[in-house]
Amino acid sequence: MRTKHMKCLAGVTAATATVLGLTVAPTAASGPHEHVVHPGESIQKAVDAARSGDTVVVLPGTYRESVLITTPGLTLRGTGERTVIAPAPAGTAAPTGTAQGPAAADGPRAANACAAGGNGICVVGTAGHTVDDVRIRALTVSGFTKNGVWASWTDGLSVRRVTARDNGTWGIAQERSTRADLRRNTATGNGDAGIFVANAVSEEGGATDTGGTMIADNTVSGNRIGVTVRRVRNLRVDDNTVTGNCSGIFVVGDESKPAAGAMTISGNRIVKNNKVCAATPRLAAIGGSGIVLTGSEGTVVRSNVVRDNVGTTDFSGGVLLFKSFVGALNTDNTVSENLVSGNSPADLANRDTSGTGNTFSGNTCATSEPAGMCAG
Repeated sequence: MRTKHMKCLAGVTAATATVLGLTVAPTAASGPHEHVVHPGESIQKAVDAARSGDTVVVLPGTYRESVLITTPGLTLRGTGERTVIAPAPAGTAAPTGTAQGPAAADGPRAANACAAGGNGICVVGTAGHTVDDVRIRALTVSGFTKNGVWASWTDGLSVRRVTARDNGTWGIAQERSTRADLRRNTATGNGDAGIFVANAVSEEGGATDTGGTMIADNTVSGNRIGVTVRRVRNLRVDDNTVTGNCSGIFVVGDESKPAAGAMTISGNRIVKNNKVCAATPRLAAIGGSGIVLTGSEGTVVRSNVVRDNVGTTDFSGGVLLFKSFVGALNTDNTVSENLVSGNSPADLANRDTSGTGNTFSGNTCATSEPAGMCAG
């Protein structure tokens, strides 16, 4: 009787709302939705159909397409290494779709701009409308001519348990973005950096505040550079395993203001980054490099294990400071409590002797340039 009575009350309530001219939304239509993509189906189509708060679940299989995300609050989730996103075969038209979020004003896409740029997964906003709180989880993105995961104008992007493998430039990369969480990913065999964070890639300018971006617990191997942070401030690079690259971690600054830096690099294991990579228009030859600071200000390098990085380039050695290519100096950086051993030509090296306020203290090492910087 009670159940029947409640149903009657619900009917009266709905009827009353109708009389008053109110609209009662069906409860079944509210809340986030899950969009499941099966092999042979389009991830992009599911992403275009999703709304903020929805999850696109990609089942095991190889999906030959690029995926452009412009909807805030979206989650793209695979099933680990069994979910692979790879380039479409040559000559295949890029997927079409209707843009969501900031790009909606552009109307239907003639082609997926992410694919046109040679990227695998793109999260792209604009200067006036960042794409916020997108989550990418548990999938592999491999073989793209440019980048595996690319983000621009985002806030709160989270990339976790993603494998970025054998992409032409960067594995996981972002510019013009804040408060990212790049954690527990694997980046291997990429043409430039496995993980790359910058202020902007298409123009010069002072370092931007990332709002506390976190690069943590990643495994980065076999790239040109393991982790590059370029012209940015206020972030952490913590507890990563970086091995088999030409250089482990590279902090890049220049003469622009504010200077790059104000970051912490701690708890990382940086071992045998002994590939040799030829010079590029932006960077001299590198090889055998652990942690390199160029043109950095107020960076803390603390409690890292840096071992067996051996080479003969200007950047070779364990932890080193090097004047930037446009003459910007390192200032007020702290290198402390690191275990630095077996690196050559030196465990610690200050090759920017014109820089001021840089300190080396409490580091366990055997060799340094100049001599006398090792605690034991």
